[in-house]
Amino acid sequence: MTRLASFWSGLGGDPALLSRVSAVERPGVLPSRLPVREFAGACVGVCALAAAELAARRTGGGEVPAVRVDDGAVATAFVSERHLRTDGRAAESFAPLSRFWRTADGWVRTHANYPHHRARLLTALGAPEDPDAVAAVLARRSAREVEETVTAAGGLAVALRTPEEWAAHGQAAAVARLPLVERVRLDTAPARQFTAAGGDPLLPAAGLRVLDLTRVIAGPVATRTLALLGADVLRLDPPGLPELPDQHTDTGFGKRSALVDLASGREVFEELLARADVVVTGYRPGSLDRFGLSAEALAGRRPGVVVAQLSAWGATGPWAGRRGFDSLVQVATGIAHIEGEHGRPGTLPAQALDHGTGYLLAAGVLRALSDQADAGGGRLVRVALARTAAEVRAGANGSAAHGGEVPATPWLAERNSPLGRLRYALPPVDFEGGPRDWARPPGAWGADAARWE
Repeated sequence: MTRLASFWSGLGGDPALLSRVSAVERPGVLPSRLPVREFAGACVGVCALAAAELAARRTGGGEVPAVRVDDGAVATAFVSERHLRTDGRAAESFAPLSRFWRTADGWVRTHANYPHHRARLLTALGAPEDPDAVAAVLARRSAREVEETVTAAGGLAVALRTPEEWAAHGQAAAVARLPLVERVRLDTAPARQFTAAGGDPLLPAAGLRVLDLTRVIAGPVATRTLALLGADVLRLDPPGLPELPDQHTDTGFGKRSALVDLASGREVFEELLARADVVVTGYRPGSLDRFGLSAEALAGRRPGVVVAQLSAWGATGPWAGRRGFDSLVQVATGIAHIEGEHGRPGTLPAQALDHGTGYLLAAGVLRALSDQADAGGGRLVRVALARTAAEVRAGANGSAAHGGEVPATPWLAERNSPLGRLRYALPPVDFEGGPRDWARPPGAWGADAARWE
């Protein structure tokens, strides 16, 4: 519970509410040299507690509902993409060119799941789309050279670093100055007036409208959680950049999905913003500013809005503008080195940076909404995968943790959807009277109208 208390304090939560949290520990889950099980439970725990706190406020200010954090549910949710089945078909995982590669002096990891990233990688390397050919090219070059060459071409490649090498990097210094969840007041809007939100189940985010401009895992996990709690979540994507189908299915529960070009469809976006309570973005820092989507610009047009921002490397520092994913952040920050064995880099037992950061971001939004009811003001909530990585690394013990298998079956469910028959991981956010599943299954990418229900 030490980590949960630390995370809750960082979110500005009342420490007295920690007594409302109980835990079911299952030491066999998420085995790792790093304390992933404890970290994951703390991320989900503060999210559930923030949801319970807001629920109590919206039902008359009584006792905050009891929160339960079950390691089995958390571990299952943290690998939700592995449990997903669509008409019995398993979800596609990393693409063939998304992996570790030996270089002349070490290791590099690439990310090429999206077609445009794959094309940029191959162009930068001057290699055909053949793993053997790529391996031959990389074996002749240094890891840092590959990192810089591919990055300059708009692709994704990161050299393996030890914890000490990362600590000496300028981006590590920038990240070290950040809180786990940044919380900033944006304006002086009056206190938020909530309507009552009772019912069965108890939905603390009922009636709230969330614009979801995120992709991949961390951001969509945050908005998937807000949808679970009753928010009307509308995901917006540019028409020419389709999401990976299985990824969209796994993180699309509870949401609607629409296509909006921010350049040509600005009027549509502004109509949506005018009635939005929360805007969540997951693009590189500054990349949306030209569309008027900086936190300050959004609050200027929609006073009182909660803006939640996610990035890979943080909003400041030499790598702030770089693209990044969980797997690459693990490699840069020393996690892959710690988890490695016999001279080969390793990985965490889940994409824990993505999932954990998603629950932390949702918790930050929920706490911001509660704070607004007392003090008003638009709010900025900001998280970064690299900062989350520092928190995961904080408890390194240097030896692999092993445990017995804990079956995921109790935390899996099935339902029909527009995409077929789905098997999926149930949400781990659990508080007394709260929802146990999403109200709606995911639909096809971009199939909904860009309007509020």
